[in-house]
Formats: sequence, C-alpha cells, structure tokens
Amino acid sequence: MNENQHIEGTVEHVTFRNESNGYLVLELNTGSELITVTGEIGEADEGEVLSLWGQYAPHPRYGMQFQAEACERKLPSTAADIERYLSSGAIKGIGKSLASKIVKAFGDDTLNIIEHQPERLMELRGMTQSKCDEIAKETKHIFALKSVISYFDNYGIKPKYAMRAFRLWGTDCRETVEKNPYLLCHETVGMDFRDVENYAHDLHIPKDAYCRVSAGIVHVLRHNASNDGHTCLPLDRLAKTAVSFLEINESVFYETYQKTLEEEIIIEYLKEEREFVYLPEYFYAEQYIARRIGILHRCQQQQNQSGYEAMIAEAEQHSGMTYAALQKQAILSALTEGMLILTGGPGTGKTTTLNAIISCFQKQKQEVLIAAPTGRAAKRISDLTGYPAKTIHRLLEVQFDASGLQKFVHDEENPLSCDVVIIDEMSMVDVLLFSSLLRALRTDCKLILVGDSDQLPSVGAGNLLQHLLESQCMTVITLKEIFRQAQKSLIVTNAHRIVSGRLPDLSRKDNDFFFFFREDFQEAADLLTDLACRRLPKAYSCSPVKDIQIICPTKIGILGTVEINKALQARLNPPDAQKPQVKSQVYEFRPGDKVMQTKNNYDITWVKDDETGKGIFNGDIGTILSVNRQQGEAVIDFDGRKTVYPLTMMEQLDLAYAITVHKSQGSEFDIVIMPVLGRLKNLTYRNLFYTAVTRAKKMLILIGTPDKIREMVRSVQRNFRYSCLKYMLGKELAVLASDNTEDT
Repeated sequence: MNENQHIEGTVEHVTFRNESNGYLVLELNTGSELITVTGEIGEADEGEVLSLWGQYAPHPRYGMQFQAEACERKLPSTAADIERYLSSGAIKGIGKSLASKIVKAFGDDTLNIIEHQPERLMELRGMTQSKCDEIAKETKHIFALKSVISYFDNYGIKPKYAMRAFRLWGTDCRETVEKNPYLLCHETVGMDFRDVENYAHDLHIPKDAYCRVSAGIVHVLRHNASNDGHTCLPLDRLAKTAVSFLEINESVFYETYQKTLEEEIIIEYLKEEREFVYLPEYFYAEQYIARRIGILHRCQQQQNQSGYEAMIAEAEQHSGMTYAALQKQAILSALTEGMLILTGGPGTGKTTTLNAIISCFQKQKQEVLIAAPTGRAAKRISDLTGYPAKTIHRLLEVQFDASGLQKFVHDEENPLSCDVVIIDEMSMVDVLLFSSLLRALRTDCKLILVGDSDQLPSVGAGNLLQHLLESQCMTVITLKEIFRQAQKSLIVTNAHRIVSGRLPDLSRKDNDFFFFFREDFQEAADLLTDLACRRLPKAYSCSPVKDIQIICPTKIGILGTVEINKALQARLNPPDAQKPQVKSQVYEFRPGDKVMQTKNNYDITWVKDDETGKGIFNGDIGTILSVNRQQGEAVIDFDGRKTVYPLTMMEQLDLAYAITVHKSQGSEFDIVIMPVLGRLKNLTYRNLFYTAVTRAKKMLILIGTPDKIREMVRSVQRNFRYSCLKYMLGKELAVLASDNTEDT
C-alpha cells in the first residue's frame, strides 16, 4: 500500500457535507493550488486550516482528488481568514455583516475573545445580551465538538463516531468515554467492540476490567444474533466463547456475568433446567410473541362455519376455478378463525387460495392489509394478487427517536385500523419485526401468515416460521398437491423433488430447467458470464440486466458474487470516460449499474410518480441513473422509486448482477443462473438450494457437477438457531388449555 501523503491549506469552499457521518467534499487552498478533498473528516468550515494525510486518486471526470484518511484542524489565525470563517455560518448567529464588525473590532484575536471572553462582544454597537449569550453558547458547542473530533482522531476513531458520542454525552464526552471506552459499543454510537479494543488498550484498561468483560459478553451475544441468527445462547456456550475471545479466566467471566445480569444489561431464561442468555430486545420480543398469541387465542372466538361454504362456492364461480379440498379448508379457516398459517411449495395454489380469501373478506366489507418483509416481496405479492401491498416497515410506519433508535407509529396505543392482516414470505420475518407487528394488531384483527417453511430462515435473528409451525400455536394448512399446469414446469417438479430429498432431473433439455456440467471453476465462471451477457439475450431477446439474475451460494471465490459481479460489470457496463465513477470498499459504481441495497435505510426519501415516501430496504434492487461528484450524490431508481444518494451512502450498495441466495429470498426472476461448485460446507444444504431454485419463474440454469447437487440435496442441515420461542409458546398454550379446562 502506498505511503500516505500530506497536504495543508485553508478551506476555500465546502461543496458537500453529510451531518451524520462527517463526510465532506471541499476545496482546499494550499497557497499554490486548489485541491478537491474528500473523506470522513468531520466538521470543517471556510477559512479553517486543515492538515491532511491521505492519497491522491484520479477521477475520470473531475480529475485528481485527495482522499483524506486523517485530519488535524487549526482555526484561522489571520483577520481575513477569521472573517471568512465566521461569514460562512460556522457559528450560528453570526452572519457576514456581524462577522465583519467583530473582526474589525478584535482583529487576529477574534476567535480567542469569542471563545474565552464572549462578554466583550457587548462592546459592539447594537449587540444585545441575548444575542451575545446565543453566540457564546453556540461557540462553546462548536469548539467542544471540534475538540472531541480531534481527540478521537488521535486514536484513529472516525469523526462519525466522535460526532455520535458528542450528541450523547455533550461537553463531558471525552471524560465519560475515557472512564469507560466500551460505551462506544453502544448501539447509538455503533463502534465495533474490536475497534474499541485498540483505544481501550491505549488507555491501559485491563483485560479483566468489568467494563471490558461486560461489553465483551454483549458483543458475543450481538455477534451471534446478527451473524448466526441466534436470539440467545446457552450459558455454558456463552461462557466458553467469551472466556476464549476476551482471554480471561472463568471466575472473571462469571463474576462479571452476575453483575451484568443484575444491571439488566442481559437476561437469563431457564428452559428445561438449562440457562439461556439473551440481549433484552430479543428476550422481550420472544416473550411478547408467545404472550400475545395467547391473548389473541383468548380474545378471538371461532365463528360458525355455516354460510361460508356458499361464499366459497361463489368465489369459485367468480374465479372460474375449482378449489382443491385443502384450498377450501384454508379459505374456511381464514374466515372462521383468528389466526392461520398457509404454507406450500411452488405450484400448490397458495396465490389462488390467497386471492379467494381476500375476495371473501372484501365481500364481508372487511378491510384487508397485505404486507411482506421486503419491497420486492411486497411488489411480487401485489402483482400476483392484484391487491396493494406494503413492506411491514411501511405498514407500521417506521420512525426514529431522539437517540436514533427505530420505533413504529403503530403499536398497542395506536393499532392498525383494519380487520385482517396478511403477511407473505413469513420465512423471512425475524422475531423483532414480528413482535412489532403483533403490537400493532387489535385483538379482534385476523392474522394470516403465508410462507414456505422449506426456504431459508430470516436474515434477522430467530427461526420464527418454523417455531410457529412446530408449536402448533395456530391452525396450519399445508398445500401439497401440484396442480396440472404447474406439473409441466421442471422448475416446479424439481423443486418438490429437492424438498423430498430426491435428485432433480438434470437430463432434459426441452423445458425450463437446464444443467451444464463443468468441473473447472474458471470454465464455469466463463460459461456463466457468456450465457448471461451474450447467449441468452441473443436466443431469447431478453435483457441481461432486467431479465437475468445470477444467484450464488456465497460472496467469495471465483464463483462468488463479488468476482462474478466484477466480470459481468466489465462486459455489460465497462468504464467510460463519459461515465463518472464512485468507489466503495469493494466495487466501482457508475451510471447504468444494477445495484442492491444491503441494509435498511429509513431516512432516504424517494419519489414515484406523484407519490413521495421514505425508506429503501435491505434487498431492494435498483439501477444507478447518474453520479454527480461535484454535488456528492447519485440518483438511483428502485423499481420506479427514484432516490438521491449522498456518495457516502454508496457503501450501503453492492453490485447486483449477481446476488447471494439469502439476498434473493422473497423475489422472483424470469431467468436464474446458479453455479453449484465450491467447497464451502456451511453453504451446501438443501433449503439453500431449494430457495435458489424457486426464485426462477421461466428458466433455471445450473452450472457445476451432479456430485455437488447430490451433496446439497442430501444435506438436510437447516440453519440451526438457539431460541426459546417454541418453548415459551408451549408454556403459553399449556396455560390456555388449563384455563379452558377450568372454564369447562
């Protein structure tokens, strides 16, 4: 890696500023030239002197730029620079006219007087006491923030974390964090535990300090929740992991563990005489789900079935279809019971059944709301049913509190005003989101959950759908019959063979399911690229970007999404001097690229026709329309929702010519190509393979070896996840049964 270069100069103009993370684009006057500087360097205003370390990098449109990695700031020292600094609005309450008056009165000593002797501003004609106090207060805030940013920068801590810490602890920020540096791991600041470790080491915090060990325990639990989907961990496993990770002995762990329990930083739950340890949010979510389902059972009375048969017959006649016995049973259960889970694989008639259910409710003048976990899943169910659908987040109306934490408008105190809520793609819903949904339902609101339990579990923690099914806490109808039309599709019939543990038919070349044998990884990658970019578009007159989707088991390796994305981008959207680029840690983005949002962003505003809304969510796929380096922003179209992205947020995007199986869940694509080669044991299992296969609507192409496909089909490993939800549901149902016996 090249050695960092150093430049110093005065800020001439700030072109772009991101208040949340301190990313700036500015023009720096070094005395001999004007240099464009970019980077997360925190606060800076015109007239300030910056000493910067970083690298020069060429840009195809805007030329050479300096990408700053470290910054030392100096306030302006000459009267002229001070006047420019104050005129820029750096200190609220001081405009150009007042800046000129102040500098004329105090000259080079202006900033020193404003900071340490603000009462002297009263010497100016027309200055009031209230105005003087306002300037003094704002100056104290600005100078304190700059001091905090500089202090943290000395320890390699990015300005965005310094700014978040300053918002939490104000002028006492430095003293607070020095006493306990692991406060920076708090979710409202967001630093990773391992990054804080370096800072704590510089402060000589001992390894067995309570603040370190308690934060380490929380880190282990949070890591297992976000990376492996565990809502909790058995105490014995937590102890073993934490002792090894933190390099402490068991006695230190258990001593800290008990104190952390007492402070309610973590929660212990006893399940079958084994202790399970939770972060509070996951414990309360699972506990609430169990209790709320118990309440819904108590509040919702099963309705008499008489009269509904005629309604179902009328729905049959209206649709021109004859419903199978299980379909009729599902429709009847939806109409007469408070809660229902409808499951089934492809081609079994879930959509037909769902359409009939919605139609019957609407005939009864009942208001039905439909939602799904992702934007693409919501669009898909809306297209299939013809009824409007939203993401669950939009349904509940997400907001943020003063500390930046997520909350929803709709909850127990402000429930949704509807009679029925239908949630599609339930396998993707995690326990935190489901508990929020239940909080927003009136006790007389019907709940219908639709999903395929053979697919992958949610990205978020928990194995919710599976545990709801296994606990038998509500009526479950599983559609099994593959309808005649669907039987013509090899995608459908092979998907059912995979679920039942049988190998898919790889021999046929006359349908919608194709297999190409390749053993060599590079040959497989070359074939995949050629199929996507040339052969399929030529043969079927389809778009390689809109109609074809590569789905990979993994991100890494020559057949992982990263390398395949780069290969496809090079063919489909190569570099061009007329196309501005913006670089993330992994990719270079340019107009025309297909991209995917990789984390929920609730703040970003979008416009679609005459509608305006907020939020682009994990898994949403879009196209970059334009990149403007000077303004520091890009315009991206997500299925008609046009958004303006600050360039700092491009780290939230991946190229999406190729996506992982996990990211594809909830979506369907006309043509799917999937490589099935690799040595990653933890990604070689049946429900991952099944999920990928069922993403294809019109054509599926597999590239690899029969042995690898056989290995995936035979591996029945599910993403095992520690959770006590099924146990909690069982206890709640037992209490319910006992209450019913007593009533009888």
